[in-house]
Amino acid sequence: MPVASPMLMVDQERLFVESAFGRAVLARETAAAETLAAENSEIEARLVAQEQDLTERRAALSVEDFTALAEAFDAEVVRIRSEQDGKARDLTRGRESDRQEFFRAAIPALGELLVERKAVAIIDKSALILALSAIDVTDAAIAKVDAALGTEGPAKAPDPAPAPQPAPSSP
Repeated sequence: MPVASPMLMVDQERLFVESAFGRAVLARETAAAETLAAENSEIEARLVAQEQDLTERRAALSVEDFTALAEAFDAEVVRIRSEQDGKARDLTRGRESDRQEFFRAAIPALGELLVERKAVAIIDKSALILALSAIDVTDAAIAKVDAALGTEGPAKAPDPAPAPQPAPSSP
């Protein structure tokens, strides 16, 4: 039986990674990171082969021709590095955006939990110095979020309605 408390706590990290929605997002992010890593490996192998070919051809080329080829190779490396760094930054931005969207979409479910438990606030576990574990509603929050959001992921999550507010008590 839940303890009556005006304050509840949630482990936000656990809420995200253990919810169906969070697991789906993390799986998608992992797949994208693995795809980028494989692409980087292929590019690296190709560039190593090009560099080796250029080194082997050096003796047969004039200084001007070799310099032109070496500069073109260096420019290609810089361009590719910039593109791949941009893709990595996009992954990081996407990860941050997914988490923000998750918590935005989870607000109505957390609001329902707040009302059901007759509490006035839900605080992140990391913000607390000392609390009874009985006020930790992370498991209940995961169940509520799963029921509300499923595995839809951020792009398909419903726009959250304002969190329900507890009815004012009469004096």
